[in-house]
Amino acid sequence: MSALPDVLVLLLAGFTLLNCAYYLYFSRFWIFSKESKTKSSKSDSGVSIISCVKNEAPNLPVLLECLAKQNYPVFEIIFVNDHSTDDSLDILNAFALRNPNIQIINLDSTSGKKAGITRAVHKAKYDKLLLIDADCIPTSPDWLSLMTEKFTKQKQIVLGYGGYRTYKRSVLNTLIRFETLFTAMQYFAYAKAKNAYMGVGRNLAYTTELFNRAEGFKKHLYHKAGDDDLFVNQNATRENVAICLNPDAFTRSEPEKSWKSWFIQKRRHIGVSHLYKPKHQLQLGLFYISQLAFYSLAIASLPVGYGSIALPVLLIFRELLVLRVIVKVSIRLKERNLALYTLILEPFMISVQMLIFISNIVVKPRRWN
Repeated sequence: MSALPDVLVLLLAGFTLLNCAYYLYFSRFWIFSKESKTKSSKSDSGVSIISCVKNEAPNLPVLLECLAKQNYPVFEIIFVNDHSTDDSLDILNAFALRNPNIQIINLDSTSGKKAGITRAVHKAKYDKLLLIDADCIPTSPDWLSLMTEKFTKQKQIVLGYGGYRTYKRSVLNTLIRFETLFTAMQYFAYAKAKNAYMGVGRNLAYTTELFNRAEGFKKHLYHKAGDDDLFVNQNATRENVAICLNPDAFTRSEPEKSWKSWFIQKRRHIGVSHLYKPKHQLQLGLFYISQLAFYSLAIASLPVGYGSIALPVLLIFRELLVLRVIVKVSIRLKERNLALYTLILEPFMISVQMLIFISNIVVKPRRWN
């Protein structure tokens, strides 16, 4: 078996070291930093919860019950009905009759989610806004208080974790949950380093003052997606972002049930990444390239051999480092069983992401649903 050519040795070693540097960067937060243990503060300052609804009749009863039981003194709930054709509006109206702190907004035929959120913000009574999708449920009655206690005079954006429900014996469900955890590993670590680049609308808070100062979604209104990640990317500063990783402040969502629907969803999310700030495009792009190059070169080199023990040791070190970080992330995000599949799911996820990138380049959809 011949030795690996010198140029490939250097490339493989270089990309492996670059990838290790990223995981060491992530480990500063996930391994060596702890979530502060603070009691939820029941401030008299009101909060407006905003949720967009589109054909969510099966999920609404559970969400409504969870929101009604939030352990907080003053809050309202604003539901935006985005052209539901099922019983969603009837369920909301019935709930509003029993709860005076409910507002319901019906969108017209030319509106969309960003227009709906904008109308909800303008109708909101309070400066603190907490967003949750209609297919989500908070993990505890303290979700509202734990998320909003992170607001201060400086902190105007609060990033929370939104995971997905677990379905056993489902490869797609496992991949969705792993990809969600993997993304959270990155954006929480970046936010902790005062370099926030995104948040997820399943569990996100910001102030009315910030929304109005930024003129809402004006900078990216022509894109259907981006009501969460682009808004955070374009309005986060080194000082105005807080994170909340208390497990009682998580939300859980209903995942996609088919590969096709999940693929379309990921195309939509990835399709706006080119609108991120240039520094974030560079940082995230280099991380993905280092992952792709690591696996591609490592696999391509197997038939010819590595020539010395140093390179295999480096590759093994990288895999152990990745596993160590993912284990800590999965523990803190209460996704413990996902770490078991890391060495399989990471390369599989990288391959799927490449397929999505290529798909977005080759076929540009006229409208994201």
